[in-house]
Amino acid sequence: MATMYVTEQGARIEKEYRRLLVTKEDEVLLRTPLSHVSHVVLVGRVGATTPALLTLLDAGVGLTLISRTGKLRGHLTPPVAKNIPLRHHQYERAQDPAFCLEVARAVVGGKLRNQRTLARRLCRSRTGVDDTLVERITAAIKGAATAEDMATLRGLEGAGARAHFGILRQALEPGWCFEKRVRRPPTDPVNALLSLAYTLLGSSLMAALEVVGLDPYDGFFHADKYGRPALALDLVEEFRSVIADSVVLTLVNKDILEVDNFEKAAKGGVCLRQKGLRKFFQQYTARLNTKVLHPLAGRRLTYQQVFEVQARLMRKVIEGGIDRYRPFVAK
Repeated sequence: MATMYVTEQGARIEKEYRRLLVTKEDEVLLRTPLSHVSHVVLVGRVGATTPALLTLLDAGVGLTLISRTGKLRGHLTPPVAKNIPLRHHQYERAQDPAFCLEVARAVVGGKLRNQRTLARRLCRSRTGVDDTLVERITAAIKGAATAEDMATLRGLEGAGARAHFGILRQALEPGWCFEKRVRRPPTDPVNALLSLAYTLLGSSLMAALEVVGLDPYDGFFHADKYGRPALALDLVEEFRSVIADSVVLTLVNKDILEVDNFEKAAKGGVCLRQKGLRKFFQQYTARLNTKVLHPLAGRRLTYQQVFEVQARLMRKVIEGGIDRYRPFVAK
């Protein structure tokens, strides 16, 4: 089954027997069997009828709403079996500073190592990339492994991120402006792509955590904040460069997108036009369906499957079934 992305502005999802329809002004744009859909993402000004929403809930299919600039607007989640003892254990673990620091070291270490892997590849394949920035990421990796408190760890993560985005900036084709990471709202095309990719990644990790019975809002590295899925964001970290940043580089450096695929959005932001959104979701979906060898699973899995494996590993750590969390590290 696959995620269904609806980007046509003014369209809506409807139900027709065992199928989902995408319609606009009484014209059917798409028919797809409900059994082929695992999740639905509505982008921008896209709606859904009440019968369609109820059908999704009854089928156990979640729905995510995001803006065209990549801001998460909300989720519709079908009821899942809640493991109360597991969640109580999760909340207890979240109050244990030593446990939080141990998990956070693993999360940050995985993120930095995957950033370094991508950075090294870019240094080999692109001219004009400052390879001394890779050394900064390496230094952050070494520091993160022995960081004695969260403040130090977050500082090392920030240092690695600055070096990573510096390499990303230098690796872009001429004509693409990316001075720094800007989120609310994204003010240039590259930031718009990153925001959209990171939001989708977060949504996928939220779903994986809910499947295994964990609360995606109570994490160990990201500070608890009302409405922020902290544990999902913890797991997002190791996949940012592996999936989101890689998709953005592919779209830009392989001339799949052009600067005129973007337009001005509200509040000074930038977003993709309709044609650009279709191209983005094609590449993002292809990346999620890419198979990679998972060292702990011992077999090749799609990235979508890897998300659930990592969520289950996190559950085992919380329950005490394994001694530490092992992030997914790309080769």
